Amino acid sequence: MNREYQDKIVGKVLLRFANKMFLPYPIRIAVTTVKSAKYIWKGLGSVLKGKIEVALLDGVAIGVSVLRGDMETAASVMFLLDIGETLEEWTHKKSVDDLTRSMSLNISKVWMLTDGKEILTDTSQVRAGDMVVTHMGNLIPFDGIVVKGQGMVNQSSLTGESLPVEKKEGGYVYAGTVLEEGELTIQVKVTSGATRYEKIVTMIEETEKLKSGMESRAEHLADRLVPYTLLGTGLVYLLTRNVTKALAVLMVDYSCALKLAMPITVLAAIKEANRHQITVKGGKFLEQIAEADTIIFDKTGTLTKAQPIVERVISFNGENPDELLRIAACLEEHFPHSIAKAVVNAAKEKGLVHEENHSKVEYIVAHGISSRIEGKRVVIGSYHFVFEDEKCTVPVEMEETFENLPEECSLLYLAMEGRLAAVICVSDPVREEASDVISLLHDQGFTKIVMMTGDSERTASAVANKIGVDEYYSEVLPEDKAAFVEKEHGKGRKVIMIGDGVNDSPALSADRT
Repeated sequence: MNREYQDKIVGKVLLRFANKMFLPYPIRIAVTTVKSAKYIWKGLGSVLKGKIEVALLDGVAIGVSVLRGDMETAASVMFLLDIGETLEEWTHKKSVDDLTRSMSLNISKVWMLTDGKEILTDTSQVRAGDMVVTHMGNLIPFDGIVVKGQGMVNQSSLTGESLPVEKKEGGYVYAGTVLEEGELTIQVKVTSGATRYEKIVTMIEETEKLKSGMESRAEHLADRLVPYTLLGTGLVYLLTRNVTKALAVLMVDYSCALKLAMPITVLAAIKEANRHQITVKGGKFLEQIAEADTIIFDKTGTLTKAQPIVERVISFNGENPDELLRIAACLEEHFPHSIAKAVVNAAKEKGLVHEENHSKVEYIVAHGISSRIEGKRVVIGSYHFVFEDEKCTVPVEMEETFENLPEECSLLYLAMEGRLAAVICVSDPVREEASDVISLLHDQGFTKIVMMTGDSERTASAVANKIGVDEYYSEVLPEDKAAFVEKEHGKGRKVIMIGDGVNDSPALSADRT
């Protein structure tokens, strides 16, 4: 889109000079006369409505110039007005377009299941009810129901959950989420234009006109100048009886400069924000931040890094925690999901090298891994897998430690020969600067700082206490965030919403600051 408007402006400038250089004077007169009709008609329309606005001034300036045969002046005024309108339109569309484009799925082809065979098909050919197959590591292209397979889906972009969610037969999946492990056959429920993801995009595009207050005030000021300009024009003519001098007052009127300067100013501010990786929805939001008293943060990827790391390894069998981490990494390195990567990376950081001394790895999607090391059966995975499926037990002398595992972490359990050997504590680390930023915002006058997340109450509580927000809400959906913003507006508060995921977009659209 930026290129489109650049081409428009360059084209208008080149056309202006090409007309002056190559068109015969009689043709230029005809072209200018035809173009002037639009502005003169707008000026007449303003008078008929009983208003004295800039449109009237534009119409008078252009009309008088045409009547006097001063076509160059009329053409110059129309050229400047045209450029100003183009720049204003550009500023209003640019940031919304950037945001929408950044959220585009950009999926052109999918594997559609036809007569038991996977066929690579254009997404435009897929209809509701069709079966599509999504392989590990790929984006899910459509909203739908899982009819076959099992997998772990990263939904952080839609729900804000920092860890993957298990999906199996009968489960519902959303377009734009990522299948981190496993394979799913999905019956498409809705296609283009109807998914939750695309509805969020539409919400943004339909946000009210994003003109800044300064631009509106400049237009009103320009309108208020019109009567004085017309009065000045009349006085000059009465005193000098010189039409050229009287017309000069119209030509030096400041309304054109005001209308041209404000869009350029807003555009410059938005572009400066983009340099700092900030997308601004429109000019008015640059002005209203100073009035805000409430700020709402998404958690995952905003206050936290959205990159799970191993906080600590707790030994339950007396072995060195590093040795237990080495064993876990040896098993987990075969699988690409985010928790496995966290374990492998933690072992690398500690310089823990290992050889493939285990037997064939048996992987159970969304549950865990089982294998044998030096003849011993080893399992690693979720609580459900290790304790309920595999019937492993906790050493009696370590039961108190087991009962007091850190609540703020996600827990990965490693067991050998039916007994718990280690618990690996994995967390989504809080950004180092988060608490300082919250403190600074309090100092800057924000009276209410809120954190909202799709994560569990346990995780949300730990993060909220660590960074010092005033309120927090857990397990919230995108619609809940938007509703909370509207409720705060209803109380008369000025709200800023900050988030990085698609799940935050409805709240961002509801945010009037």
